[in-house]
Amino acid sequence: MKRTHDVALIRGDGIGPEISEATQRVLEAAGASIRWHDTPAGADGLERTGYELPVATVKTIRQLGVALKAPLTAGRCTGGVVVEDNGASRRHPSVNNGIRRELGLFVNVRPVRGWKALSGDYAAMDIVIMREITEDIYSGIERRVDDDTAEAIKRVTRPACERLTRYSCEYARRHGRRAISAIHKANVLHMTDGLFLETVRRVTGDFEGLEFSETAVDAACYMLVKKPRSFDVMVMPNQYGDILSDLAAALVGSLGLAPGANIGDNAAVFEAAHGAAPDIAGQGIANPIGLVLSGAMLLDHLGEGEAASRVRVAVDAALADMRLRTPDLGGSARTSDLLDALCGAAQSV
Repeated sequence: MKRTHDVALIRGDGIGPEISEATQRVLEAAGASIRWHDTPAGADGLERTGYELPVATVKTIRQLGVALKAPLTAGRCTGGVVVEDNGASRRHPSVNNGIRRELGLFVNVRPVRGWKALSGDYAAMDIVIMREITEDIYSGIERRVDDDTAEAIKRVTRPACERLTRYSCEYARRHGRRAISAIHKANVLHMTDGLFLETVRRVTGDFEGLEFSETAVDAACYMLVKKPRSFDVMVMPNQYGDILSDLAAALVGSLGLAPGANIGDNAAVFEAAHGAAPDIAGQGIANPIGLVLSGAMLLDHLGEGEAASRVRVAVDAALADMRLRTPDLGGSARTSDLLDALCGAAQSV
């Protein structure tokens, strides 16, 4: 008997509801059996509960261990995050940050690959960006000193760097990848990025057969553009990972193609790398592929490799047809046109 998986669903803000519905349909067409659990967050959570990240949402994801999350509007979490049944709340720099912290998620996995029919000189790109997501400058530890000065703390700890690196090395082995590259700015940030680099170098040494290299973040940007095959698995602090993953996605065609996952010891939240794009919400032109490919990563996580493969084959087929390209890909197709093609291809594989 086919197993039914229980998965939390955050429908998101902006284009989120459109692309989350599309993703649900594609995963179903690929043969996955999923029971979706509605878990409000962002604007939906604020409207329904008064909190952008309700305690019930955190509890549901923690209990189920897995979620699909459409993009949420970036910005300060004005409505708070409930962390106690008694109504006590804790604020985070953003709702996305709050989800990661409350669930103990520590690595953001962002695979970026080229597409033969779309990516031109970058069709052969095939990298995985491993972004540490618990600390660095994105911790949101900052203060206003006076009217003319503000400060932020860049926090880096050895345990967080070790955890990130071990996960990245184990991922590389599971997926048949050859090399780990540490991305840093230790030549300037001697203590923080220096500690990061030292730790990645040491831990990678425990994994025989994996090549190790290190590249300053500015040089890494240059090499991604000029010689992307220099990289395989790229390991980096929080802020660099956010920036470089967007750069890599642009090189292969669009941020709308970029999937991602936030992984912790007891939970995993799968999400597209892009934002909520409120300027095009409701117009029927959003590209759902980034979240659809995140859904394929979710299926892999659930042990549904065959269904995940069908999703990816469907995306390949759709991108090969210029008539199905949404505006972010230079075309004029509507979300519904692309969705129908994805579902049809997923069913016929």
